[in-house]
Amino acid sequence: MTSVASDAFVFFGATGDLAHKQIFPALHALVRRGHLDVPIICVARSGWDLEKLRERIRDSLEKHGGLNEETFSKLCSLIQYIDGDYREPSTYERLCQMLGSSARPLYYLAIPPSMFATVTQGLAGAVCTRAARVVVEKPFGRDLASARELNAILETAFTQEAIFRIDHFLGKEPVQNIYYTRFANSIFEPLWNRDHIACVQITLAENFGVQGRGSFYDEVGAIRDVLQNHLLEVVAYLAMDPSTGDDPEAIREESRRLLRAIKPLDPLHIVRGQFHGYRQEAGVAPDSHVETFVAVQLFIDTWRWAGVPFYVRAGKGLPVTSTTVTVEFKRPPRETFGEIVPAFSNHLRFRLSPDVSIGLGIRVKIPGERRVGEDIELIMAQNEGDAMAPYERLLGDAIRGDASLFALEGTVEEQWRIIDPVLGDMSPLYFYEQNSWGPAEADQVIADHGAWYNPKV
Repeated sequence: MTSVASDAFVFFGATGDLAHKQIFPALHALVRRGHLDVPIICVARSGWDLEKLRERIRDSLEKHGGLNEETFSKLCSLIQYIDGDYREPSTYERLCQMLGSSARPLYYLAIPPSMFATVTQGLAGAVCTRAARVVVEKPFGRDLASARELNAILETAFTQEAIFRIDHFLGKEPVQNIYYTRFANSIFEPLWNRDHIACVQITLAENFGVQGRGSFYDEVGAIRDVLQNHLLEVVAYLAMDPSTGDDPEAIREESRRLLRAIKPLDPLHIVRGQFHGYRQEAGVAPDSHVETFVAVQLFIDTWRWAGVPFYVRAGKGLPVTSTTVTVEFKRPPRETFGEIVPAFSNHLRFRLSPDVSIGLGIRVKIPGERRVGEDIELIMAQNEGDAMAPYERLLGDAIRGDASLFALEGTVEEQWRIIDPVLGDMSPLYFYEQNSWGPAEADQVIADHGAWYNPKV
């Protein structure tokens, strides 16, 4: 399906931390590749002027993106700035004037979710939303009820087709590679079901804490920050059926269908943890019960996956930074050689970060007279080369009107439905030391299938 590209990019929250670390490097890269050549109108309420914003952009690129003077000059020629209160109608009147003859602007809301309604209503009141698109950052609500409320607010000004719910994880090349690898190779599909797969493990480990974002993290926690979105998206790519054709809508619908089949999480099958020292972080409540670690067991109620547990965990302050998927295959119906075979002997492993690789674990005979074996892993490493950074890819797609890597309304609501039963203090909070693999109680989640696979550096 062909879409008409946007003819202006309006960036709310242009002086924020996300803009500095991610968005300006992404816009710089889009300009460098020749993928962005429309007015960029930055809107914020920081008391800045255009010159100070340009200084901020230069600093952003020097620290996070890699500064190319020629590209920077071209980017600055596209940049305009409005400093104003999001609550004031005059801010949107000035914006409409600056848009001029632009007929198809793209609005990007890199602002706190509490301001989504204010900005949406301001744009609608100034009649700035005709034929426009809007990109909304996560978290998309705090639970199922608030997600539905936010959808209703956005629909007062934009059509569903014009709402792009962004999650940078979907823009990562290794995440897209899961779906591609599954359906581009016929060797996997006959094995990809409950008859051959014992369990699936997904680990998102970070060896750092909240990095100065304590006040934000204390409102979110690991469940809302990464489980509800990033990790459930990985589950969908791992478990969904192939779409009918490569139409983006078909792929998104298949993902939503899979999420619909996931049973709501059971508080008895979740362990929450908090690393020692978290409560001393700036912005964190001294008696905070927010989790920095979560481990869950979930089930997918389909014929393909009936009875196959998916074990998912994420945490801060762990020994390494890595995102790894391990699909454990069942052993043969009998051990012909009478060996005690370790767990993970037969597996397929996707390493999504920090490097990209796929590993196939098999058992082979050790040379000699005895029929004994050892486990080896065949590694297929991949160099990302000049792959686009997630925000560069996603913002470029949004400008072109390509929604294939953005979540549908129903997808987001299904994600919240799955985790709603475990939000808040529905399960105990256990403490763990930094540089460990989380609280010991997390081992109970996976006890029926042995132990967690701990990624290496």
